[in-house]
Amino acid sequence: MDSFMYQFFRCNIFISIIIGMIFAAKRLLKHSLSSRMQYRLWFLLLGLLAVPFLPGLPLKPLPLFSWFPAFCQPASPLLGAMFSGVPGMPQPAGAGWMEDFAITAGRETPSALWLSLFFLWIAGVAAMGLCSLKSILQFHRFHKSALPLQNPAIKTLYQGCLEELGIARAIPIYSTAYLTSPVIAGLIYPRIYLPIRLLSGCPAKDMRYMLLHELQHYRHKDALANFFLSLAGALYWFHPLVRLALREMKHDREISCDTAVLNVLGEEDYKDYGHTLINFAEKTCRSPIPFSAGISGTMAQMEKRILNIAAYRPASRRQNLRSALAFGLVAALLSGFIPFLSIQAAGTERSGLPSGNVASLGSAGVSSTALGTEEGFGANAALPSHGVLSTDFHFKEAFGTGNGSFVLYDTAKDTWQIYNEAQAVRRSSPLSTYKIYSALLALESGVITPSQSYLPWDGQERQYPAWNAGQTLDTAMEHSATWYFQALDQKAGHGAIRDFIQKIGYGNQNIGKNTATYWGDSTLKISPVEQVELLRKFYYNEFGFSPENIDAVKKSICLSVTDYGTIYGKTGTAEENGKNIAGWFIGYLETEGNVYFFAADIQNETQASGSVAAELTFSALASMGLWGAD
Repeated sequence: MDSFMYQFFRCNIFISIIIGMIFAAKRLLKHSLSSRMQYRLWFLLLGLLAVPFLPGLPLKPLPLFSWFPAFCQPASPLLGAMFSGVPGMPQPAGAGWMEDFAITAGRETPSALWLSLFFLWIAGVAAMGLCSLKSILQFHRFHKSALPLQNPAIKTLYQGCLEELGIARAIPIYSTAYLTSPVIAGLIYPRIYLPIRLLSGCPAKDMRYMLLHELQHYRHKDALANFFLSLAGALYWFHPLVRLALREMKHDREISCDTAVLNVLGEEDYKDYGHTLINFAEKTCRSPIPFSAGISGTMAQMEKRILNIAAYRPASRRQNLRSALAFGLVAALLSGFIPFLSIQAAGTERSGLPSGNVASLGSAGVSSTALGTEEGFGANAALPSHGVLSTDFHFKEAFGTGNGSFVLYDTAKDTWQIYNEAQAVRRSSPLSTYKIYSALLALESGVITPSQSYLPWDGQERQYPAWNAGQTLDTAMEHSATWYFQALDQKAGHGAIRDFIQKIGYGNQNIGKNTATYWGDSTLKISPVEQVELLRKFYYNEFGFSPENIDAVKKSICLSVTDYGTIYGKTGTAEENGKNIAGWFIGYLETEGNVYFFAADIQNETQASGSVAAELTFSALASMGLWGAD
């Protein structure tokens, strides 16, 4: 809830910028953009207004927009939530277990504020919805009072207009006493409504112009545009610039429709068409019935439309091409805002898929699937029988109500097994799992050495007694002493951290400005697939670091040695309001002649933690015959 409202608030800042850019583009390119293209610019806005409500888009900002660093990286509701450890779970034999310490996540903005704003927004949307419902009911009552057109002369004229515009569909036409100007209404079943007073005494030429105008609304699907206008107006009822833009879109729609009519008429008819509009402006300036498009409008609209008619000249092919190019330029520029407007994409980035053979892990067992299945993903063709490990582990039941993924890479067979592809490629805060690389950086930069890694306690009392003492790399990793790794990062410096992250290719490679919280506040993000790939590179030292430093970190994360092999790993948990809401367990299992790399993450509202992720991992490994307690 909080995250949605924060991101929605952030999106509305960009929407204001976009609206300003569209108005500027219309002004600067008014001689290049045709009236139709100026109208279509607003459809770009409608599309962008929909982006915050669409599912996550795996897009990255264009380089052109790199000057938006503060907005590119959204603030996270999890600030400083880092930990490691697993109390109370079955422990691997032959070794102690890391203690489970969590730091309560703080919020920069009280959740009550976002909750209040959410309900206020929902109330406004509901009110707008009720108004729309009232308008629909009003339209139905209005339609029942209308009668099919009986005037034979106008029916003949109308049939000629349909043929002139090449419209094959028989659009019903009605007469009514409740209108002062013609309108076309109806999204699925469009109908034209004519005022009864026009049926007698209205010159045939004027009637033709009005019918052509309404039919142009039909040709350009303006009823559908009306629907999206109403929807956008409801969702953004609070935004004055959106309301201004939607009003301007309606103005441009009528000008565009006038131009379409002029394209059909001869030059000798331009003046007469303008006079027809003026006559209607003298008689009425009220908007027609809801969800309709008509020839009338306000006096301000009429003035702009008359000026457009007076200046109208048929566009040449060159002018149409120039207009299309100008529109394409504006569209390309505005498309760069899509990643900033996607609430899902802003909250979570995505990584690429792994290379090598990939098998999907369903709720139980291994199944060969097509890419993009609900439960996971697989290779395009079935894998060889020796390429995957069989398992009867029920992943779906194990994750329960939480969302999560499990990734396993078999080095000897170059085979990936993945449960829940969507989650496995979604980046999130690494939490305390990053301490593996924080230690490696400190060793590589000389802040500590394998033989001298002790840091004295600073005397600050912290919530976990195990933290209130001097630490070595081994004890700090065992106790997940956050202050120790923060001190290492502080000594290494922001520049060294940035260069290190880029060198090893860690996740989104974004550390922000705060060297104390970047790996726990969702500035730095990594996906489960990337965790496994990075662990493999770390294990085989593909970074070219000192072997002694690699071995020192490996020693610090060694968890258990059994007849099945040696297992190494690190957990991470995020706690919010006293509840564990996210958990990691990453590591690898060394067996005779093979190494298996794994990553498990889980998220839910109350019971997601590193210990849960670790327990799930050991159960999955046991079901595959890779692990057991001796």
